[in-house]
Amino acid sequence: MGRQQREVDFVITKGVKVRELIQVCYDVSDFSTKKREVENLVKASEKLGCDSLKVITWNYEGVEEVDGKKVEFVKAWKWFLSIERRLK
Repeated sequence: MGRQQREVDFVITKGVKVRELIQVCYDVSDFSTKKREVENLVKASEKLGCDSLKVITWNYEGVEEVDGKKVEFVKAWKWFLSIERRLK
């Protein structure tokens, strides 16, 4: 079998510095789905040197620690509102 491919949905940069890594997942109530999404974030965090990790979801919010990294889960509507404030 070949190497498992991992991906992160969005990499937010400022210049050449990676500022934030974002996964988008409608429903993280399934353990294997949540695990996959979070593992991808943590691996990317290690490779890109970024500790701002976020999962945008439909109906779950909270903060969890995974492998010493803080992962923030944000409901999509709250995330969209926060973008509007950042653009002003």
